[in-house]
Amino acid sequence: MTFANLMRSSALAGAAALFATAASAETFRWAVTTDPQTMDPHAVNAAPVLSFLNNVYEGLVRRGRDMSIEPSLATSWAPLEGETGWRFTLREGVTFQDGSAFTAADVLFSYQRASDEASDVRSWFAPVTDVRVVDDFTVDFVTNAPNPLFPDSIANFMILDSDWATANDAGLPARDAENFATRNVNGTGPYTLASRDPGVETRLTPNEGWWGEDRGNVTEAIMTPIGNAATGLAALLSGEIDFIEPVPLQDVAQVEGRDGFKVIEGEETRVIMFGFGHEHDALLYSTDVTDANPFTDPRVRLAAAHAINIDAIDRVVMRGKIDAASQLVPAGISGYSEANADRPAYDPDRAKELLAEAGYPDGFSFGLKCTNDRYINDEALCRAAASMLAAVGLNAELTTVPVRNYWEQLRADDFDMYLLGWSPGTFDHEHPIRFLMHSQDDEKKLGSWNFGNYSNARVDELLPMIQQELDPAKRQTLIDEVVAITQDEVAYVPLYVQPLIWAMKDNIDVTQRADNFFMLRWVAVN
Repeated sequence: MTFANLMRSSALAGAAALFATAASAETFRWAVTTDPQTMDPHAVNAAPVLSFLNNVYEGLVRRGRDMSIEPSLATSWAPLEGETGWRFTLREGVTFQDGSAFTAADVLFSYQRASDEASDVRSWFAPVTDVRVVDDFTVDFVTNAPNPLFPDSIANFMILDSDWATANDAGLPARDAENFATRNVNGTGPYTLASRDPGVETRLTPNEGWWGEDRGNVTEAIMTPIGNAATGLAALLSGEIDFIEPVPLQDVAQVEGRDGFKVIEGEETRVIMFGFGHEHDALLYSTDVTDANPFTDPRVRLAAAHAINIDAIDRVVMRGKIDAASQLVPAGISGYSEANADRPAYDPDRAKELLAEAGYPDGFSFGLKCTNDRYINDEALCRAAASMLAAVGLNAELTTVPVRNYWEQLRADDFDMYLLGWSPGTFDHEHPIRFLMHSQDDEKKLGSWNFGNYSNARVDELLPMIQQELDPAKRQTLIDEVVAITQDEVAYVPLYVQPLIWAMKDNIDVTQRADNFFMLRWVAVN
């Protein structure tokens, strides 16, 4: 299924859910593989956290059922006059879940909090030079240049009550520790936290003071993290839960064949890839190369790309559910480079030649780090990839860890090569260029997820040009140049586009978003 088809199917599923909404009160139980590690919307820039918190907190804008940007806490927005940036007109009469009023002061506070060095989402505000409160319901975001994508780029920027956060000593997010906002919430969204036992169970109930109307009939929602997908499937088929994602790929046909259950499939916008420790002087986990880092040589990185057999991974690990990727966004996303749509072919002989040319005719050992509960079949993928790499002389010492501990290890540069999945939050190619391809630059809030610190001066130069260019053809030419450079230098090895596989009882209607965000307000229990 193409991304465009997925957008259409999501909209149709959403329309069905809207008409199916019943008036009765219903409890809904769902299982996830990854428990959100925090309730703080500015502490961790990861899909499990942001997806869950979009049910509790809200931003100035949000994504609708067709994934387009629509008003949320802002009713409208327009370019500033006489300077670059955007003016947001705020929704009046909105209250936080503790009853306090929402005003522009909360927007300014949330911006200052989310753009602080303590925040994991500060890169969203790289182009912002100033935020001004015009009055209680008007806020100006001044940018360093024209930025037509800015409203799209803050769809997951969620607003906290400034008084609540300050009174509870949560003025800044706690990314690697805890504060009051780690386990407690006070948003304006359609649901609020009734109870939370991290890693065990989280209960939500409707926010009766919510301003919106587009909400299903769930009156109590219970989320249970189940790390083992097979265990989650057993819970679904036994009736213990109503919904699970993802479904073990080998069990899709079994679920589809059972009365009372259904499966919804789609293609996520997330590209799965391998990254490298570009700036490491030496390998950390090698037993035979102790004073050098062969991955600094693009020939070695290209050898790794040629060693991976995507067709075999699709057939054996992913059950025919994936499409190979050539770049860090899937086809159909804005800015996808048709000019660079080819990826390195599976060619183990060429991989061995490249290693010999780079001075490693016998290969070498290194450390490969992967998650085991974040992406579909991630551990099985990495075991298969390690076997393929070993076949050309790249002998990976594979370490798999739960995602809860994974990002901390990547931020500490504790890897030689690593697994990563990326979904562009703006549905535009500029997003991974800003986060994954630009050199790490804390001052400019760029390259924050470029763990290996891949760096190319021309790519850094092209990013602001892409952000400011209004002519679509000229902008695409700039993006094509970035993709060509990063493919030539093998900055990453894109593998495939992750599939979306959701399963549920057949009395449940949902809307499947292409970013795999689960919106409770679009659930109807019939």
